[in-house]
Amino acid sequence: MSEGDLDIRPGLRIPAGELVEQASRSSGPGGQHVNKASTRVSLRWCVRESSVLTPGQRSRLLRRLGTRLTRTGELVVHADGSRSRSRNREAARARIRELVLAALAVPKARVA
Repeated sequence: MSEGDLDIRPGLRIPAGELVEQASRSSGPGGQHVNKASTRVSLRWCVRESSVLTPGQRSRLLRRLGTRLTRTGELVVHADGSRSRSRNREAARARIRELVLAALAVPKARVA
């Protein structure tokens, strides 16, 4: 386990080396602060090339997250709701966690 790893659920952890973080200037309120600080966080994770997914998990994620993925198979999440880069980083990480958990959820079989 590394410092920047992202726990999705027991048995599934995205290594920090697979997450690419980029900071940029945010829009919206913040006065002069918004013009000089790069607080917006973009977080990328390549589903196609991830080393932690089983083939079944990978195909499910590619299918269920298809509209959210880039052509190269990257899941990109942006967070700019806060004036703090660290809070935006946590929001982006939480959003990736939510998206992956929802996409990996296996629907229960319907009983008539």
